Amino acid sequence: MTDHVCLHGYRYSVYNRIARLTLLRKRVSHDLVEVDPFSELPVDYMELHPFGRVPVLIHNGFAIYETAAMTRYIDRAFPGDALQPEDPKILARMDQVISVIDNYCYWPMVRQVFSHRIFRPITGEPACRNEIMQGMKSSGLALAALERIALEGHVLNGKSMTLADLHLAPMIDYFTRAEEGQEALSDFPGLSNWWKEISLIPELSESDPDLSALLSG
Repeated sequence: MTDHVCLHGYRYSVYNRIARLTLLRKRVSHDLVEVDPFSELPVDYMELHPFGRVPVLIHNGFAIYETAAMTRYIDRAFPGDALQPEDPKILARMDQVISVIDNYCYWPMVRQVFSHRIFRPITGEPACRNEIMQGMKSSGLALAALERIALEGHVLNGKSMTLADLHLAPMIDYFTRAEEGQEALSDFPGLSNWWKEISLIPELSESDPDLSALLSG
């Protein structure tokens, strides 16, 4: 039986990119279906994701939502280098990083700093400087927590690739497109060194959503 893998998602979503990055890293052939979560979603999509968010992964009819569950499944279901460590302590750090990213990085780095400094101006939507300032304040605490983990060396070390790296990379990519984000990251040498390495992986370029398409649209 030939595997059929399809990723339903919004190309500008960091979570869609995390899932795609994992598929690319595991060299899984897949189709892409564009879904705009900010428009009225069709009934059949709501059957795939009852909360109406993106992305959704479908593998031979088996549908999964929630990105962290999705990436773990991809790593387990397909051959290639394992992205989840066997050592329980290192695995715990990986899981911890993913949880920190989802709970403390996504909103300030992406929805506040990136969205109001980069995305909204491109799309002609109103931006709020106060949102950027609040996002930068919260981002500093999150970066400090991740810095301690990076310096520990188990994960986010720029050498061994785990799902934690693939979860964080799209967030940092968006965050550092804002000048404030670049400056903030430079205060954390462990994360800065990690980013210098991870930013060079070909899958990150291949999964780039190409914001310039918004200008021509």
